Amino acid sequence: QVQLVESGGGLVQPGGSLTLSCAGSAAGINLILTKMGWYRQAPGGQRDLVAEITREGTTTYADSVKGRFTVSMDNTQNTVYLQMGSLKLEDAAVYFCHADRLIYDTRGRPDTIPVWGKGTLVTVSS
Repeated sequence: QVQLVESGGGLVQPGGSLTLSCAGSAAGINLILTKMGWYRQAPGGQRDLVAEITREGTTTYADSVKGRFTVSMDNTQNTVYLQMGSLKLEDAAVYFCHADRLIYDTRGRPDTIPVWGKGTLVTVSS
């Protein structure tokens, strides 16, 4: 079973920085994650994309975090990082790690399935 384990959440003041990490693991299988990223969900809100990165290094960011957040991925460790800077009150949310796991169907054709972490809380408050 594939697991994504997040770490790094916590309390930070407005204007501060925080780095989240998410490591993917699966016992006994050759795990390949084609894309990893972060979503966030504030109380009463929906889960929205924050940033994601492919194994090739292509990144996508939500407009609200461009220039403040940086996503990076260590392919060899199936780990994704989210460096968050200039944090704002509206960045407070539960941050969920997401990954697309590479699989092959019965005909050997590649496909992906989504995997989610359990989330880590980021609180921005003075």
